Amino acid sequence: MNRKYLLGFDVGSSSVKASLVDVESGEIVSSAFYPEKEAPIMAVKAGWAEQDPQMWWENAKLSLKKVMNETGAKGEDIQAIGISYQMHGLVCVDKAHKVLRPSIIWCDSRAVPYGERAFRDLGAELCLGHLLNSPGNFTAAKLAWVKENEPALFDRIDKIMLPGDYIAMKLSGEVKTTISGLSEGMLWDFKTKKPAKFLLDYFGFDENMLADIVPTFAIQSVVSKEAAAELGLKEGTPISYRAGDQPNNAVSLNVFNPGEIASTAGTSGVVYGVLGDVNYDTKSRVNTFAHANYTTELDRLGVLLCINGTGILNAWVHRNITPNMGYAEMNDMAAGVPIGSEGVKIIPFGNGAERVLENREVGCSVHGLNFNNHNQAHLVRAAQEGIVFSFCYGMEIMQNMGMELNKIHAGRANMFLSPLFRDTLAGVSGATIELYETDGSVGAAKGAGIGAGIYKDNNEAFATLKKLAVIEPDEKKRDEYLNAYAEWKAILKH
Repeated sequence: MNRKYLLGFDVGSSSVKASLVDVESGEIVSSAFYPEKEAPIMAVKAGWAEQDPQMWWENAKLSLKKVMNETGAKGEDIQAIGISYQMHGLVCVDKAHKVLRPSIIWCDSRAVPYGERAFRDLGAELCLGHLLNSPGNFTAAKLAWVKENEPALFDRIDKIMLPGDYIAMKLSGEVKTTISGLSEGMLWDFKTKKPAKFLLDYFGFDENMLADIVPTFAIQSVVSKEAAAELGLKEGTPISYRAGDQPNNAVSLNVFNPGEIASTAGTSGVVYGVLGDVNYDTKSRVNTFAHANYTTELDRLGVLLCINGTGILNAWVHRNITPNMGYAEMNDMAAGVPIGSEGVKIIPFGNGAERVLENREVGCSVHGLNFNNHNQAHLVRAAQEGIVFSFCYGMEIMQNMGMELNKIHAGRANMFLSPLFRDTLAGVSGATIELYETDGSVGAAKGAGIGAGIYKDNNEAFATLKKLAVIEPDEKKRDEYLNAYAEWKAILKH
């Protein structure tokens, strides 16, 4: 008897990953990503960032081919397909579903003035009360840039999509989106619980440009005859889940309910928590979107804190201060320094403007360095503490919105590989940290299992999620951690 699989795609800006998950055991059977070196990002002008959606499709096909070949799986063995994707991108297609221009992706900043102008003209009360954010640099503002700067192309647009919607369109031939997807583009009104007509009218967008809405967990469409032939899949296979990368990372860690937190700490760092009530930060220092399990009847909001200067600072320290050590050796050396790094403090914001600082660009700075007392170990520890303190600074904003921070779920990867980082985060926040073995493509595969009704709910889907470690806050050292954090905050304030 053939094994049955769930297929998950994770469409990132650096690569597209595919994973096959065994339905019965929940085991990750095979994973592959393309390209093996980072995918190109086109930057025609400073601050621009574009990718060709067709490149995502080609990389998805290559990744799928590899996992099918590795496992010997057949198209009919795949029971459902889920998609995770880079958030906030803009894909424009005509009536024939032809892509009209490269996608303006998440890290492109050209649309900032359009979002800021809308926020001023419409007013903070209307925007925050209905969108839970400023229109900012999100998908709607990117479309406003296209309308003003490429009017002839704008007139040919039939539908706009997010990157995950595009992959689903290539698989099914149908253009669909989700409420969660619309909310990340500032196109969902949380008060009327409909697309944000006031913002569409302000920018002069026809509501028909939006794709039809489908639930996040449901049979949204099926694999078309053409895509089945192109990919070796079975025609009619359900496409039953899609979500942006941060909501999906939370899904992959079984974070669905109020008070649950998911975190990542790669080049940049993210803390993503679930709220059960509609709320927002009045200064937009954290962003609020519809979580994957939000519906018009159930308020489940994902509050997103993003810190740009996270792993990129740790990598800089490794490269420039401890170039002859491995990361593990570097971490062990820094652990020998007392909490607080004996007065050395590092402000870690050296990777551009930080939303948590109201989009100010303060740079990275080192404070309290004494040439007679301090060495490389102090700098390594101070860098990791500075990253943790920046997380906790943002988490305080989330707490002020009514979120409880009792438990943090994370994958054992990147900064979470460092015991020093983990212990400091638990020590300052007071939260228990649980580390799991998972990733975005696996979360998408299991999400598809929920959407197709193969699993009755998220608890069944993630019953086999492998917990690798639990880090409890050290209450005996809590005051030391909090004092070091208070000193860091005082420096940041000045």
